[in-house]
Amino acid sequence: MKTGMKHYLESARLSFMLIGAILTGLTLVFPVLGFLQWFTMIPIFIGVYRMAEDRSVRLRRAYLYGFLTVFAYYFVIYHWFCALYPLDFAGLDPASAVVVIIAGWAGLSLLQAIPGGFVFLFYKLLQKNGAFERVPVLRPIAFSALWIIFEWSSTLHWTGVPWGRLCLGQASYLPMLQSASLFGSYFISLLILLVNGLLAYAILYCVGKIKKVRLLSLCAASLVLLNLLLGCCLMALNSPSNESVRVAVVQGNISSHEKWGENSRELTKEIYGEKTRLAAKEGAQIVLWPETAFPNRLNASFNSDLLEFVTDLARECEVTLVIGALYEDSEGGEYNALYWIDPDGSVSEDVYAKRHLVPFGEYVPMRELITALIPPLADLSVLQSDLSAGSDPALFESSYGRIGSLICFDSIYEQLTLDSVREGAKLMLLSSNDSWFFDSAAIYQHEAQARLRAIENGRYLVRSGNTGISSIVSNTGEHLVYIDPLVDGYGVADVELRETQTLYTHVGNLLVYACIGFCATLLALGWIDSYKKRREEILK
Repeated sequence: MKTGMKHYLESARLSFMLIGAILTGLTLVFPVLGFLQWFTMIPIFIGVYRMAEDRSVRLRRAYLYGFLTVFAYYFVIYHWFCALYPLDFAGLDPASAVVVIIAGWAGLSLLQAIPGGFVFLFYKLLQKNGAFERVPVLRPIAFSALWIIFEWSSTLHWTGVPWGRLCLGQASYLPMLQSASLFGSYFISLLILLVNGLLAYAILYCVGKIKKVRLLSLCAASLVLLNLLLGCCLMALNSPSNESVRVAVVQGNISSHEKWGENSRELTKEIYGEKTRLAAKEGAQIVLWPETAFPNRLNASFNSDLLEFVTDLARECEVTLVIGALYEDSEGGEYNALYWIDPDGSVSEDVYAKRHLVPFGEYVPMRELITALIPPLADLSVLQSDLSAGSDPALFESSYGRIGSLICFDSIYEQLTLDSVREGAKLMLLSSNDSWFFDSAAIYQHEAQARLRAIENGRYLVRSGNTGISSIVSNTGEHLVYIDPLVDGYGVADVELRETQTLYTHVGNLLVYACIGFCATLLALGWIDSYKKRREEILK
């Protein structure tokens, strides 16, 4: 009977966590539901509290709870892998495409779940060591801090993809994102966690204690309202810069399916040439093209016709062109790059090389192992060989000041934009290729990441995508230009060149280090208390 009850409680606990994970994942898939995010993690917290208190639950069981919860969360978010089918542009047959999509969907969720499980394991360890005995209300703070450490850890290795940050669920509510300019996007995630954790604590531990329930509920509501008011104030007090430049984004709607076709060069020349001329007539001074608008080495001698075309176009339109293409250095290394071409047709020696490459898209990590286990995954890249990654911000020196760049995947790693702004970038340019995802949730999630980068560092950000989304975003994340996916077009707007730095630009991810220090301190204090108790028992 006891064994049956135990299994029932464990199943109920896990089900609770999985429901919370699925609901929270849906708020990232449909950001318009982001207001629900302040409640959807309550089941996860309740399950975690109960799991940690249950002495029969071992550390490995706690890890399993976390692994499954995080896997469910990311499995919902990464559902857009289905949109990649049939992957015919990569030369895969239908069966191989299915294998690759399943491997990507489940595999990437698995790679996030492996470290995610340690959040629950370490929380169980804190409970086991008595870290919450003196101050029980530290429970929600501790779990929230551990989750933030997990979110940040996803930026440290190729296996971690910070696509599922909780703060992205607030993408439809601009005022809620503004505090990222003070403490980074992790601060918004932390607020979401704390609100859910406090409400779960009130539900679980304060039944019949009306005053405590009111106090905890008031604290949770205050965190939401204060963040909202702070965001409104920051947007209202935002002061304009005295410097500006007129920029344009061009979206040719030439997908990855067409980019490597026989007539792709001529098609690209025709469409991008036309849109650039139209943008120039509207006064554009800088025109941004998307990632690998030409999937060729623009500086290679056998592609001289391409280089001649873009330099002639820059002279004709009297604009600066920033063009995505491949780049080969003197040692034979090949890079995904951005070229800067001045209005006089001269090509800058400064070339920005993408710093964070896409695994299996631009290179194959652990190539021998992957080739042996999942051959179609190793053949997914349409490139003949692995690309090399850039190693520095490589700002463009221009008459407008220093201009920073990002390419596609770069934009989801906050440190890269932070480095560029610290190096003196007054404006950020972002070329992307999201055509793999068609019109799925992935492209909206990706564009939301770019808006966060703009807010964090107080910089206008210009984003051009092959098939969309292309946008021009202010330093508060507002859209000055927005071009829907899967259409061709262009957009022109005046953007500010800004030199002032936000608090976040100065302090970086200090909040993450504070979370690490907080959890380490709790763990140490718990060990010290346990040691003292054991010593007292021995002395007795």
